[in-house]
Amino acid sequence: MQSIATFPLFYLPPVSYFSALKAVNFEFEIEKWEHFPKQTFRNRATVASPNGPLNLFIPVIKGSKYHTKIKDVRISYDFKWQRLHWMSLQTCYRNSAYFEYYEDEIASFYHKQTKYLFDYNLELLQWLFKQIKQQPDLKFSQEYIKELPAAVDYRDAGRFKTENNQNLKPYFQVFDDRNGFLPNMSFVDLLFSQGPQAKLYL
Repeated sequence: MQSIATFPLFYLPPVSYFSALKAVNFEFEIEKWEHFPKQTFRNRATVASPNGPLNLFIPVIKGSKYHTKIKDVRISYDFKWQRLHWMSLQTCYRNSAYFEYYEDEIASFYHKQTKYLFDYNLELLQWLFKQIKQQPDLKFSQEYIKELPAAVDYRDAGRFKTENNQNLKPYFQVFDDRNGFLPNMSFVDLLFSQGPQAKLYL
């Protein structure tokens, strides 16, 4: 009987992802054997730009989109997406309270090439855990189990969509004077805005 929560591995996950992790006391395993699902947070992050929500996509090598295990999906570098993502993060958060505090460390993720999406996302997740003083014992699924009890199955990205997480508390955002509060952005939005206090928001 599955008793531990199973989470997918996202690129710069939304705030709701971390709220869900806290709800299970950071006792979870990461799904490693699922087939790569298209159009999910696994290779997409949403940040708060001057013009509203902005989606940042990591391109994957063709062929990785169909029946490829998530751990085997390879990142494509044919397009200079790292430069675009880093420029976007700077545009969105340069004026936030804590961007400079984290800038050098997070910049390193956009100046090196990691072969696999899973490895890249995992490194970023571990970095985010470090910033909120969490050291979960990372566990990984040993096989793909199609149906898990709903209470522990967090693999459906719908669980983390904004419309399903409207109860998230507002906090100051750089462009809230023109956009209003944008809930459930990438966790870096909260981190750059609140710094070490981000963990108290969850």
